[in-house]
Amino acid sequence: MNATGSAALVIRRLDAAAPTFDRELAALVAFETGQDPAIDATVAGIVADVRARGDAAVLDYTARFDRLQAASVAALEITAADMAAAFAGLPPAQRAALELAAARVRSYHERQKLASWSYRDPDGSEYGQQVTPLDRVGVYVPGGKAAYPSSVLMNVIPAHVAGVAEIVMVVPTPDGTRNPLVLAAAHLAGVSRAFTIGGAQAVAALAYGTATIPAVDKICGPGNAYVAAAKRRVFGAVGIDMVAGVSEILVIADASARPDWVAMDLFSQAEHDELAQAILVSPDAALLDAVAASAARLIEAMPRRAIIAASFAGRGAFIRVRDLGEACAVSNRIAPEHLELAVADPDALLPRIRHAGAIFMGHEASEALGDYCAGPNHVLPTGRTARFSSPLGVYDFQKRSSVLKVSRAAAQTLGPVAATLADGEGLPAHARSARFRVERD
Repeated sequence: MNATGSAALVIRRLDAAAPTFDRELAALVAFETGQDPAIDATVAGIVADVRARGDAAVLDYTARFDRLQAASVAALEITAADMAAAFAGLPPAQRAALELAAARVRSYHERQKLASWSYRDPDGSEYGQQVTPLDRVGVYVPGGKAAYPSSVLMNVIPAHVAGVAEIVMVVPTPDGTRNPLVLAAAHLAGVSRAFTIGGAQAVAALAYGTATIPAVDKICGPGNAYVAAAKRRVFGAVGIDMVAGVSEILVIADASARPDWVAMDLFSQAEHDELAQAILVSPDAALLDAVAASAARLIEAMPRRAIIAASFAGRGAFIRVRDLGEACAVSNRIAPEHLELAVADPDALLPRIRHAGAIFMGHEASEALGDYCAGPNHVLPTGRTARFSSPLGVYDFQKRSSVLKVSRAAAQTLGPVAATLADGEGLPAHARSARFRVERD
């Protein structure tokens, strides 16, 4: 491994042909996602307090952390009229952009809906699956350092499409400052109720309910380390979408890629956080050098260049591989949140990709389009969890129940089988229950 770059941007270089590559790659993708004991202890206290004192605790923490005083939690509710007014008051260009993004997100997710099904056995029995939506969902929307109307669309619209009856949004508003784009997105996406609360106290309120805030069945949406710890803690009392980590992008590129485009796509994730990960994989040494040169030049104009540089230095890498097949193998080991196939023939590579949150095909498919308006969900598995999990979707807001309608003939046939197995497990009531249907009067 070696490093190249200007004083502003250091780029780690790895070579898949090197004998040390496996060890270097393992170190690159290793990232401790466990809980911070201090944060976990703080969150445990907040969650317990909200569960015990309800609205009073929520008011105390909102005053302390968001510097927002209120006489009651009801006074912290954002009304439907407030949301509608925010939408109506947007500049025309913003309103049109939000409407187009929402329409595309809805169109994509409409195709994800699961349907109930059943089949009939020759003995007259019927078996199947009944699909039903969750009753009530809570959506957490960050509202501290930045506002994310795109997160509102990506979390609320799939729930709405699934048929969730009530969607409760919580969003912190430090010093009482409400972001009109977030409120407008909530109106457009179909939020039922909204409250200006955040942090672990908002997660606890959604999980257990208070006199004012209704308890939900599932909580989704991104947040800081305290929100993530709170979601972990309340899981079981409610469902959660995932505990999201820092942003990741991996670009597989060949000689047909444009260096400036690739560099900026890497920046698009690196600018999120100093711990974000941006990786370029290519068999073309000249392209790797060209992208490095582009990155060194382009970073100077980036307002968030310090964050980008820290991300590259800490967790970024340019990896040279023997061919595009090996590039796919390396990508599968990393299982990135975002994977761009910036190659001449992305369709040829797609069958080789097994683990990725979202796959962007070809040179025109920038990751930024997926973040905002392409249609697929931008809530994606991070930290190598794409090996076993999927993007947020309508299916996360639907439940499946097994349905068994057993005929008399089937009860006669299956009863002895069930009874024999129950006897073998030492569960006589099970066996007797099955035999009753066989030895009927």
